[in-house]
Amino acid sequence: MQKTLTDRELLDSLADEVETNLRRHIEVAEGWQPHEQVPWSDGRNFAFLGGEDWTPEQSELSDTARLALTVSVLVADNLPSYHRELGKHLRTGPWWRWVGRWTAEENRHEIMIRNYLMLTRAVDPVALERARMQHMTDGFNRPPMHLIDVLATCAFEEAAAAIRHRNTAAIGENPIVTAMAEKLAADDELQAEFFAVLVAAALDLVPDQAVRAIADRVADFRVPHVDLPGGGSSDEALAEAGIYDPAKEGELVFKPLLQRWNIFSRTDFSEEGEKTRAELAHLA
Repeated sequence: MQKTLTDRELLDSLADEVETNLRRHIEVAEGWQPHEQVPWSDGRNFAFLGGEDWTPEQSELSDTARLALTVSVLVADNLPSYHRELGKHLRTGPWWRWVGRWTAEENRHEIMIRNYLMLTRAVDPVALERARMQHMTDGFNRPPMHLIDVLATCAFEEAAAAIRHRNTAAIGENPIVTAMAEKLAADDELQAEFFAVLVAAALDLVPDQAVRAIADRVADFRVPHVDLPGGGSSDEALAEAGIYDPAKEGELVFKPLLQRWNIFSRTDFSEEGEKTRAELAHLA
């Protein structure tokens, strides 16, 4: 029977891998500046400061681009909840430094998108603020998870976010939206890489335990979703717009990572791990 490690043991065993990959991540990540992406010269005051309040005809974005950016900013707005959920598992040594880095990168996303939406009057600012207040009040809580489950979930979530942002860029809405979405996607892909490397290390360390966690997380995976201003859920709206379709997760989110982890070609699973692999093949 293969060994099983506690979360504390895994945190210690993988700490060097975290340190190495945090250094790599910082070296390769683009240090882009959110203020440089926003057309400040397009801005003007709202009525409170003597200007003009928002009206629908002021928005120059298509419905699809407006939807994609609204979902992205509302998901990013809920960063305090995601930070808490990640930090409660990784509040030690290099793990905690990674949580800080990840949080700073995600916060940069929110700053850029919100500034763009407000400055260009792309959306109703009152409706968006009301949605933000409600979304953050509702918050976000994960069910209890072990460490490998957290890492696998984050790898899947960041891969899914990258797909959403790549598809937003592919709309070709305008050069600014395309450039913003590409920067978001690049960050997401590097973050997915970070988590994927740690899942791979866990698989080498405790193959059966890790593949069990991966299978469980595939089985209950769901991307973060928001209730949209004006009604409706982001899940259905993004799928209908061709930005992100949960029906394609098996092919676009799970398959690349399962291949990366050599799930279906590994020879280090015990009989129990083989059973889990068969289950995973059916799920994914």
